[in-house]
Amino acid sequence: MAADNDNGNQTPGGEPEENQEPQSQQASSSEAGAGPAAEGSNAQGDALSQAEEILNSAGAEAPADAGSPEAAELRNDLLRLQAEYVNYRRRVERDRDVAREMAVIGMLNSILPVLDDIDAARQHGDLAEGPFASIAVKLENTLKGYGLGRIDETGVEFDPNIHEALIQQQSADVQLDTVTQILRTGYKSNDRVLRAAQVIVSVPEQ
Repeated sequence: MAADNDNGNQTPGGEPEENQEPQSQQASSSEAGAGPAAEGSNAQGDALSQAEEILNSAGAEAPADAGSPEAAELRNDLLRLQAEYVNYRRRVERDRDVAREMAVIGMLNSILPVLDDIDAARQHGDLAEGPFASIAVKLENTLKGYGLGRIDETGVEFDPNIHEALIQQQSADVQLDTVTQILRTGYKSNDRVLRAAQVIVSVPEQ
């Protein structure tokens, strides 16, 4: 009786019925549907993997006679391919670093008005103490971790790269153009100036 049940889904010739699809075909269809998304997200990694496979296969297919013209030609091709691969990796890493840096700079630029409000509140004594003073300090310390630095030092020589002179006045107390007052704090991200400091400059008397 068990044999009759097993053969119930087969044709008289022993072949599977047409309405039965092998499970392997269903699995293949499922995998094919997920393929394009995975390929799009891993395009860069696939390019590196393909380059590595080419290098490995080129080394594996080297002629046994290392002194033959074919071996010399293959060796030159392999060296050139290796150099191109190294340069490609460097470009990818450099582009990744630049993209990361630009994202950080964009974030820092967007928050500069908030820092200006914090400075104004401090000057008016609104952040002398209390929870908001603590929050302001935590925010500033967090931004320092992203490379943000203030340009607010007085008594230094005027530098047009980091200072914007709004007022200039003569003084007998200076020998060089000197920043005597900060009107608006400037900021920099590591070595990149995000915003020049607006300052009052004292210049030597004529």
